[in-house]
Amino acid sequence: MADAPQRVLLPGGSGGIGAALARALLDAYPEARIEATHHRSEPPFADDRLQWRRLDLRDEDAIADWAGETDRVDWIVNCAGFLHGDGAGPEKNVRMLKPEFLLHCIRVNALPTLLLAKHFDAALKLSPAPLLAAISARVGSIDDNRLGGWYSYRISKAALNMALKTLSIEWKHSHPRGRVAALHPGTNDTALSQPFQRNVAPEQLFDPNYTAEAFVTLLAGLEAADSGRFWAWDGSELPW
Repeated sequence: MADAPQRVLLPGGSGGIGAALARALLDAYPEARIEATHHRSEPPFADDRLQWRRLDLRDEDAIADWAGETDRVDWIVNCAGFLHGDGAGPEKNVRMLKPEFLLHCIRVNALPTLLLAKHFDAALKLSPAPLLAAISARVGSIDDNRLGGWYSYRISKAALNMALKTLSIEWKHSHPRGRVAALHPGTNDTALSQPFQRNVAPEQLFDPNYTAEAFVTLLAGLEAADSGRFWAWDGSELPW
């Protein structure tokens, strides 16, 4: 098991899973410094050990400024994501595809993790066991795609998965003790999944706090040999 993190960054920490993960990390690592970001919404809770920062994760300059104020970082877990909003949502068929919606999904679901890796590279190198993870989704698995539909969301999460896999290969040389992970949270009772919960069996709709605690346990147990893999909340490995 890797060393306990001393400094953790939680981009997208104001969302349902992000806020639950912030609480789980505070409980698991009382000595750690934790910084979380919010964008349009206000911080969901306050804690003396948690610093909130308003940040648009699509803004590379804003991420660069944040990194410029930061020294060592041990963990970055990107919880930001987009599925629906402003009257737009997952497509049932290709006729519903709108280029603007597809590009927005990519800008929110895939690009920020690469920008975080780019600008916090030096800070992560100062950690004895750096970790970079992002919330992905099972629907981003190409091999597991049996239902079709949801073009923009699937494509953006598949792009995120490719970004993380590619980064893990680079890290074998640049961050040899580092770990890169894609994370599937299942369906959680959050605003992101609210419009789609009617089709989810009660036992498959998770409390975000349960998922967050499972993720903290999973991430704490990852070794460098586990880098570049796609994990579900329960520790099972998913196909790319």
